[in-house]
Amino acid sequence: MKKKSLVTLLISCGVLASPLLITACGGSSGGGGTPVLPVVPAPAPPPSAGTPPPASPPAAAAPAADLSDCCTAGDKDFPKVGGNLGNQNYSSLRKINKGLVTQLGGAWVNQIEGGMTTGNNQSTTVVVDGVLYIESALGNVVAVDGKTGVTKWKWTTPYGSITRRGVAVAKDLGLVFTVATGNRLVALRTDTGAVEWIKQYPTSSTDPDYKGALQKVALVYHDKRLYLGTNDGNRGAAFSADALTGKVLTTFWGVPRAGELGYDTWGGAPDTARTGATPWIHPAVDPELGLVYWTFGNVRGGSSQDGSSRPGQNLFANSIVALDLKSGEYKWHFQSVHHDIWDMDNVMSPVLADVKIDGKDRKVVIYGSKTGMYYILDRKDGSAPLGIDEVPVKQDARQASWPTQPLPRQGAWTETCIVDQPLGTAIPGDPNRAVPNYTKGCLYDAHWDVPILSIPGHGGGANWNHQSFSQRTGLVYTGMGYVSAAHSLSESSNGLRPPGTYMTGAVVAVDPSTNLVKWKKPLPYSVAHGNGILSTASDLLFIGQPDGNLLALDAQDGTELWRFQTGAAISASPVSYEIDGEQYIAVFSGGTSIPYGDSAPRGDRLWAFKVGGALTAAATPTPPVVRRPVSGQAVEGAALPTPNTVFLARVQTPTNEPGATESTAVNAMTPTFMRVPVNTAVTFTNPAANANTHCATQFFEGRFNFRLTPGQSQTHTFDTPGEYFYNDCHSPRPTGKIVVY
Repeated sequence: MKKKSLVTLLISCGVLASPLLITACGGSSGGGGTPVLPVVPAPAPPPSAGTPPPASPPAAAAPAADLSDCCTAGDKDFPKVGGNLGNQNYSSLRKINKGLVTQLGGAWVNQIEGGMTTGNNQSTTVVVDGVLYIESALGNVVAVDGKTGVTKWKWTTPYGSITRRGVAVAKDLGLVFTVATGNRLVALRTDTGAVEWIKQYPTSSTDPDYKGALQKVALVYHDKRLYLGTNDGNRGAAFSADALTGKVLTTFWGVPRAGELGYDTWGGAPDTARTGATPWIHPAVDPELGLVYWTFGNVRGGSSQDGSSRPGQNLFANSIVALDLKSGEYKWHFQSVHHDIWDMDNVMSPVLADVKIDGKDRKVVIYGSKTGMYYILDRKDGSAPLGIDEVPVKQDARQASWPTQPLPRQGAWTETCIVDQPLGTAIPGDPNRAVPNYTKGCLYDAHWDVPILSIPGHGGGANWNHQSFSQRTGLVYTGMGYVSAAHSLSESSNGLRPPGTYMTGAVVAVDPSTNLVKWKKPLPYSVAHGNGILSTASDLLFIGQPDGNLLALDAQDGTELWRFQTGAAISASPVSYEIDGEQYIAVFSGGTSIPYGDSAPRGDRLWAFKVGGALTAAATPTPPVVRRPVSGQAVEGAALPTPNTVFLARVQTPTNEPGATESTAVNAMTPTFMRVPVNTAVTFTNPAANANTHCATQFFEGRFNFRLTPGQSQTHTFDTPGEYFYNDCHSPRPTGKIVVY
């Protein structure tokens, strides 16, 4: 395949009139050359069960893991979510190597809540002095002995369930910090779990000190301070608090008010349209430079995808912002998406790394990305050593869309334009999914009344999973999803992941010194949401999948070396630690609804693995539904009021009759979901009372494509078992499914 620049690809989709090279906000024009999307070689097949690969060389003495600088690798401990202050998710341990990884087995498993199979368990484990600290789906905090798996203590919240993503441990204070419902910051004793203190912050949006909802965001501790983010609110806040009292020390608002920096980037919009920009992932900290790096989410005022009432760039939405560690003073920012109308906020925990660029040592922050791009920035001043250009994009005046968007010269690490669906691929739907009847679009195509399908959608690229930077390979790794999205303000459910589309994924390895892809490994599931990656000094990667499997990959090329079924979807990062000279890998297996909804298997298992571990794998759960499901429950075709018949553009009633009025709702097929035995003839009817021509277009196999005027019908005989999705040409959103058995 010939290499193409991202600019060329966008031009081919009708996005660009001409390339315009302008320095990105806070960036510089450094670097050079034509932006290219590298050709990604297919990964090598997994090794046979024969001779194992050679073991890694003996380990050098590992530095002590602490939270005094950004980038000391974890060794015996894994002291925070992200491993270190730079969020590298890297361990210097190497006793589990390529030669021994196939001998990993369960050392122990702890069912944190007694075997619960509901809720969202997204928490990453923190390990300090051989003790694992984990938050459950109920918002409880549990301390577990890292060698035996025995619960040492449990703090049961009296405030109700809350989704959490990780505690902070202050070893020097003997405290572990969590949050609880009602905007409470809770300090517990590390030895007993006893409450040391509780600080409650304002809960009403009318309170001038209200900072938003304090939940989901993992806590960060450094030097007697806590760094806290809000996942929801009228304007997001990144703030710091005294770790001894919870007293607020500094606050930076994601949405400025009158007189504050960035207020003039909202085009005179009323305050009601200036909401969101919440920092709903933990920051990175560089004590040497005295900076903390926060990433802020999208605008939510009115609609996250309707920009008509908020012209301008809309700072500090969709931005990374560097603040002074102590004073909270603004230092610099970079906005990755101007005037976001696609829900494409790049809220991933930023990763700090020291790399060589053009022969010079550079301290960089790696920022990204739902957009499927990395923005490599100098963490001292926000400049772009590899070059980021402002490139013209498609406009729509009704959206008050911004004329340019910042694009790294090296391009993206995923596709940025929808193409027609290739048939017969090893992973169906890979790499793009052109669901029929949609207008095919590209990243940053403005939308209004016509549904435009683009990739990556807001559920594609990479979202709130944790990247990993390996100090050994020099590569940054992320899990991603190939998930498209359709946008249209005249249709409900803007930002729809079309029913019937495949939601697959990959692991991507990128060299931050060049911002080019080194390898990409396709996976059958999206791993873009919480599926963090651990890298180790023995060149291993560990990542969990939504089907419950924990994978070990070769960090050099992505070859799969080992897998273990944990029994529930993994939506958290694996960690590594050492006790009595023995290395362990641990992961919380619990599951989340994104992007597979209730089909993702749930649980509450905290697993630890070691070489020679005797515990065998859990029973294989029902895997997630990889194709986006249609609405409703299956009905037997023969039992319908009009047997084996689909009425187009009508929403079915509780008695499975077609609704009285024409509709373009997602479930505007009666029935939406039908089951029939093989060799059944199914009739598709456009009711005579409909005003418009409607279609039943089957995808991706293309078995039928009926275009029916009002009153017309056509029949198709299903002679092969399987599942068949079809949608409408009048509006592509209505989608039906027929299962043939």
